[in-house]
Amino acid sequence: MKQKFKSVQIFTIVFVVLAFAKAVQAQSIERIEPPNWWAGMEHSAVEFMMYHKDIASYETIVSDLPVLKVRKTENPNYVFVTLDTQNQDPGNYQITLTKGPLDVLNKTIELKKRADKSKLRKGFDSSDVIYLLMPDRFANGDPSNDSVEGLSEKADREFKGGRHGGDIQGIIDNIDYIHDLGATAVWSTPLLEDNDQRYSYHTYAQSDVYKIDPRYGSNNDYKRLADELHKKDMKLIMDYVTNHWGATHWMMRDLPSKTWIHQFDDNAGKNYPVAGYANSSYRQTTQMDPNVSDNDMKYAEKGWFVSTMPDLNQSDPLVLNYLIQNSLWWIEYAGLDGFRVDTYSYNEKEGIAKWTKAIMNEYPYFNIVGETWLHDQAQIAYWQKDSPVGAIQNFNSGCPSVMDFTLHDAIMTVFNEDAQGWDKGMIKVYENFVNDFLYSDIDNILVFAGNHDTNRINGNALLNGNLEKYKLAMTLIMTVRGIPQIYYGDEIGMGGNRDTDGDGDIRRDFPGGWDGDENNAFDKPTKLQKGYQDFTRKLLNYRKSKPVIHTGKFTQFVPENNCYVYFRHNDDEKIMVVINNNPQKMTLDLSRFREMLHSSSTGKEIISDRTIVIDETLNVRGKSSMIIELD
Repeated sequence: MKQKFKSVQIFTIVFVVLAFAKAVQAQSIERIEPPNWWAGMEHSAVEFMMYHKDIASYETIVSDLPVLKVRKTENPNYVFVTLDTQNQDPGNYQITLTKGPLDVLNKTIELKKRADKSKLRKGFDSSDVIYLLMPDRFANGDPSNDSVEGLSEKADREFKGGRHGGDIQGIIDNIDYIHDLGATAVWSTPLLEDNDQRYSYHTYAQSDVYKIDPRYGSNNDYKRLADELHKKDMKLIMDYVTNHWGATHWMMRDLPSKTWIHQFDDNAGKNYPVAGYANSSYRQTTQMDPNVSDNDMKYAEKGWFVSTMPDLNQSDPLVLNYLIQNSLWWIEYAGLDGFRVDTYSYNEKEGIAKWTKAIMNEYPYFNIVGETWLHDQAQIAYWQKDSPVGAIQNFNSGCPSVMDFTLHDAIMTVFNEDAQGWDKGMIKVYENFVNDFLYSDIDNILVFAGNHDTNRINGNALLNGNLEKYKLAMTLIMTVRGIPQIYYGDEIGMGGNRDTDGDGDIRRDFPGGWDGDENNAFDKPTKLQKGYQDFTRKLLNYRKSKPVIHTGKFTQFVPENNCYVYFRHNDDEKIMVVINNNPQKMTLDLSRFREMLHSSSTGKEIISDRTIVIDETLNVRGKSSMIIELD
């Protein structure tokens, strides 16, 4: 979509403070974003979006920082001013706009001192285990902010789709629990303000992207969360949304330009909930389809995710730069260690690639994982940085990590398939890894058994509270290649069925996170919860110190009788993993695995703490797993 900016009058740029401007009472510019910047950033040409009634009519800019560019749109309430911060010292800098001698607007822009080695921050990687939580449903550390004046939705814990009161303080209060469990990074679903009337707890329909939702806490609380995690040598991953904002975002009342969001003029007058709205087709495969029609591409890429989430136009340079700067601001402000990017493959391809590369240019050791919810390995791999698949179309997203949704697809069914057929049982898992050649960096793939959008792994639609099956799934996730992620509550057997009871059911409150909860799974889990917890804790803490699992080679054997065997190995260590998905005991003929076993005669089985004799055969109980450190 072409930009439709009106021609703009060139400002008179003055770099000294005018005497008459000092003599009058200046108004403060209503809003300026970003609210500050940092000295010493690679991104030093900072485009400040200034919002004020009729600000575009102000003819002169007076700035302590050099003005590189001024851009106006058809909306007179916006001016975009690019200031040069390169080689500037930390401090306060004044910007003043004048319209005649008595009409003055001004603002102080602070350049903060950048944290030491900020550029060199190391993102999450395959040595980590990520704990995904929904803050509203995890723990309520500060009941005083459950409902906030000025924000529409109030706390109602009885409503599955409502606000329940969990917050940042609740996460901070339970960092020790997450750390002791063995997780090394926390991914929280979005925490920015979401002022929807209902269902705002998920916070994917954001109304202010420079502000933590007050029902979760403050911007400072979020920074404090990162600081507290870092004290434990843990990492904080922000759930960032580039594709859309919420319909209640303050800009939606007064768009900077018509091209700021995707609007479908051909739908004007139709019975849609929002003028100019059209829903996404959700057919993300159009993004790499060489035979795609223009119409199909348009509705997949530019359609709104839902009617309450206007689709942002990353092909508009003003929008794209706004998103880049907002992302950099949060990384620098809060000290973040990574992004998980929501609906990554719904964005305009070229726009999201430019956004991603800008982040990685500023922080070359950072990590970004894109939500690539597709069901074919080639289509997922297409979105990873330096993908050989994307290269066929001369496309490179620059995104270091993607999500292994095809492995998740297999996990959704495989542990309920007791017998192995040609395409049933553990063969599904094996076949997933056969396609690893499609990825450019196989260690930088996010692997998971469930998240906030999928059925609970322990729910009645999947494993139905079967602890032994859960152990099989976790053994797999924690020992294969990639970065494992677990979903809060899975480690205590929490259930939930999205198909029958909606999203709220897979996003239940963590028991013990609220004063008065009868069951406190943080401190006093039930016997069944403790069974899940103990296994998870043992597995995750074991994984922490095992580089052979983090980055070792992966050699797998075709499953037989629903029993799957693979090895993780490097020059120093070798681990044999056995996952027997068959209800019957299996006796493995070890001669088949001699190419990996070599002369090993014993091994330590990690789950049971037993010494295993590596002889001619190995007995494995039905529906059980083994992790054997070979001598």
